[in-house]
Amino acid sequence: MSTPAPGLRWGILATGGIAHAFTADLRTAGLDVRAVGSRNAASAERFARAFDIPRAHGSYEALAADDEVDIVYIATPHPMHADDALLCLRHRKHVLVEKAFTLNARQAAAVRDAAAAHGLLAMEAMWTRYLPHMRRVRELVASGAIGEVRVLHADHTQSLPTDPTHRLNALELGGGALLDLGIYPISFAWDILGAPVRIDAQARLGDTGADTEVATVFGHAGGAISTTLSSSRAAGPNVAYIVGTEGRIDIDRVWYTPTSFRLIGPDGTVREEYVSRIDGRGMQFEALEAERIIASGRRDGDVQPIDQTVAIMACLDEVRARIGVAYSAD
Repeated sequence: MSTPAPGLRWGILATGGIAHAFTADLRTAGLDVRAVGSRNAASAERFARAFDIPRAHGSYEALAADDEVDIVYIATPHPMHADDALLCLRHRKHVLVEKAFTLNARQAAAVRDAAAAHGLLAMEAMWTRYLPHMRRVRELVASGAIGEVRVLHADHTQSLPTDPTHRLNALELGGGALLDLGIYPISFAWDILGAPVRIDAQARLGDTGADTEVATVFGHAGGAISTTLSSSRAAGPNVAYIVGTEGRIDIDRVWYTPTSFRLIGPDGTVREEYVSRIDGRGMQFEALEAERIIASGRRDGDVQPIDQTVAIMACLDEVRARIGVAYSAD
């Protein structure tokens, strides 16, 4: 295990699977994980032992109040994100909030505004954007390597639990493929093409009323088109591509994790091939970016500014309106 480097002291709020993956990557990067909080003290203690964390708290409130914590990673399910982030912000803690950032744009704006009022960072943990291969993809698109972008497509399709009480399927728990899976390809479309100027969507709803499949078609400024497909009931290729007038970028399976891509010319010639070689899963890159932003004296980043996070939540609200999925918190 790496020795912690000077920097921010991290707190981990919740102890589920995503918290395990994130904390393992923090340790890989040598970052300072100072405390963990759970609603169950025994769970917090087990997590602390697993990752050699010195402080374990039996409530989220105790973690948020811990003076030895500077920034908190919010790892609860997304219906709890707004309340948990606001709790930490009230205690003057920066927050890195798992995606989907909240349930809707109204909640996202409340978190953004609270962070601004306290002079703190509130950042969405859209880890894909910070991966090295995605940074290179953005560089290539910006340089004109594929000419004018005309089409983008990405899918996120998995075979996940069908139990109607599972959080993925229960509307009262923010269920649905869109917020759990679709956030990835939709955020990717925003990243490459910017905000859509036209939004269309189709979906299949399960017995609980939550979406199990969602397809979107967005029109972007300049005429580019993006399409996304998400499913919680069937595992597909999970690839992405960007097509321009002078070439294309094919991102391999699984495109939103560390993977490979090829820059291909109109004649089929491979002009560049990129293969990811990193330690860990890759979630450390978003944490390192949060530390860099705060160390620089800033409270917002360039890779995904908080206003864009709020706007993406508004886009997801519009998609849900079109497919007929509503939550009580709306």
